[in-house]
Amino acid sequence: MAITYNESGKIFKLDTADTTYVIGLSSEGYVGHIYYGDRLAKEADNYLLRMEEAPFTPSVNKREKSAFLDFFPMELPTGGIGDYRESCLNIRNEEGRMGCELTYASHEIYKGKNKLAGLPASFGKEGEVETLDITCRDEILGLEAVLSYSVFEKENVITRNVRVANTGSQTLKVEKIYSACLDMDNENFQMISLHGSWARERQIQRGPLHYGKQRVSSLRGESSHQEHPFIALVTPETTQQQGRVYAMNFIYSGNFTAQAELTQFDSVRMTMGINSEEFCWILDPGEEFQAPEAVLVYSGEGLGKMTRSFHGFYRDHLIRSAYNHKKRPILINNWEATYFDFNTDKLLDIARTAKADGIEMLVMDDGWFGKRNSDNCSLGDWTVNEEKITGGLKHLVDEVNKIGLKFGIWMEPEMISPDSELYRAHPDWAIQIPGREATQSRQQYVLDISRPEIRDYVYGCISKVLHSANIEYVKWDMNRQLCDMGSIWLGRENQQELFHRYVLGVYELQERLVREFPDLLLENCSGGGARFDPGMLYYSPQIWCSDDTDAVERLRIQEGTALIYPLSAMGAHVSVCPNHTVGRVTPFETRGHVALAGTFGYELDITKLSEEEHKIVQEQTKMYHKYHDLVREGDYYRIASYRENHYYDCWAVAAKDKSEVLVTYVQVLAAANMHSRKLRLDGFDATADYRLEETGKVYTGEMLMKAGFLFKDFWGDAKSRLYHFVRV
Repeated sequence: MAITYNESGKIFKLDTADTTYVIGLSSEGYVGHIYYGDRLAKEADNYLLRMEEAPFTPSVNKREKSAFLDFFPMELPTGGIGDYRESCLNIRNEEGRMGCELTYASHEIYKGKNKLAGLPASFGKEGEVETLDITCRDEILGLEAVLSYSVFEKENVITRNVRVANTGSQTLKVEKIYSACLDMDNENFQMISLHGSWARERQIQRGPLHYGKQRVSSLRGESSHQEHPFIALVTPETTQQQGRVYAMNFIYSGNFTAQAELTQFDSVRMTMGINSEEFCWILDPGEEFQAPEAVLVYSGEGLGKMTRSFHGFYRDHLIRSAYNHKKRPILINNWEATYFDFNTDKLLDIARTAKADGIEMLVMDDGWFGKRNSDNCSLGDWTVNEEKITGGLKHLVDEVNKIGLKFGIWMEPEMISPDSELYRAHPDWAIQIPGREATQSRQQYVLDISRPEIRDYVYGCISKVLHSANIEYVKWDMNRQLCDMGSIWLGRENQQELFHRYVLGVYELQERLVREFPDLLLENCSGGGARFDPGMLYYSPQIWCSDDTDAVERLRIQEGTALIYPLSAMGAHVSVCPNHTVGRVTPFETRGHVALAGTFGYELDITKLSEEEHKIVQEQTKMYHKYHDLVREGDYYRIASYRENHYYDCWAVAAKDKSEVLVTYVQVLAAANMHSRKLRLDGFDATADYRLEETGKVYTGEMLMKAGFLFKDFWGDAKSRLYHFVRV
């Protein structure tokens, strides 16, 4: 069994293949954290709760209850009762007073895992996951809280969520509810997080943990370009292959907080959940609130093992799409080729040329609807502009299909332009504060999709377009963040529910979409990578990684993204040079090798390529078909980081059975008077021999991993090469 309960010791033990998580109960029923780390073969003990030393438990020393609460390692700490560290649950009663004290009431251990109402969440069959629900109560408030832990043994993952229910007679306010807490003694931890901005998402940041609180968060209505719902605490010696890692990732696409707090007693409290700023949920008698799910990974063998745990878990227990474990079509998107200046003839020219070069899908981006000839109008008017798309959408799609390509389309369903027929008819549909001029971003507002009738309108538009022609792919975009948070539909007391209700609305819309169109390839996007999070992966198997398609910039972006997410989830394209975002010129081959570590496609006007470039595209499409099954399903190993060394980048993808390994090396900057570069590789079977396909030379897996491999014969900047090793 993955989960056991020791009745005499009042200890829960949660085991994965390589890790153990231990929970204990105090004599008063406080639910405490005992241990998380390498797997324990024998029964656990509760001495790490320190209940037999000062200040002792309240049943022994009631006069120092606050000192105990401010020290005890809580599984779900609550605010207002004497624990002055970061709380995870704040409840305010009808009299306006805040205080909540949870104690153990009962528990249930069962095979499988329940769905979370209205939320994306991990899943697994009975033989793949086991769940522990610990029910706690505050009798004064009439509040019940269920702390849920699901154990995925094979992937070394434990997920956590919290559900609260008002079982009393008074209305309660949930002012804060986090999904996970981990209380540990400090091990001289360093904190890893992912920061960024538009076109520079998910940059890895690592630094020492200092006294006080270190947090990353978003209050933008989405997980955001700027911060990411992920943190990890690592011991100082941690590398890809060694060191202890405690990581959390949040299955949520809205405002979040992820924080580590180093306290006066040298303990660390690590928390994750919905951002409590501008959040308050009214909980009437008989009602429940379900918090989103947090994913916990411990690795005793460095960051590489953590990464592979996340990758395997998301591929097998979060992504549901029919495309999850099959090859995606190589697509070409017309955005950087034409922007808004296109028509049917131009798109068909692109399609014919693309087909000849081995591309498999044409995606029509922004500009096909309403009067959309620039980004200042028509969002919400999802009717085809037949001055551009002559003959209508079905005619265009049929002609593209006759050429031999699939067809995809871009939409931004959550938005409304002030200059649109929809806004003129329904100005109250935009999120706004009455009496205050709403803030525009990209000259657009945001629809209040907390309202059911607006969700029905939006979904009706999407469904009508998709039913009108053979559309097999949708790129769902969102190009601004939320502000002016007011909803005409919500009552006065419920306005602080809008952020969360908005996210729930997005989830409902996308759930309806994937249920009605189960064979649709959905790719999420938000101005690039502002909503690249686990919540979106539940609905779409891939997410546009960044609007920055420059191969060198993508090295940092894709390294940070791949720290947590499978390569198959990262939307990555080959674009034209000079690059439209940074103006850099890089070799066509390098752009292809970098995009291969993702979904792979093109973002350029293929009709303007030279004959030599067409040949390269034809070679790259063949390269994709040769390696994509390996890239999609294989184990990812980070060998070297351009972010760290400023000269070169290297990663590998190994087959699960280690029968083949694909190594990608990029020399970003050339250096004078340099010999070949030696790097120790990873992902090989140390007992096996491997033939390097490009040269025929045979190497032992042991030598490649322990002694290294020589990367040589590179001349110039931004040069790259693939090395395909096959077990003999």
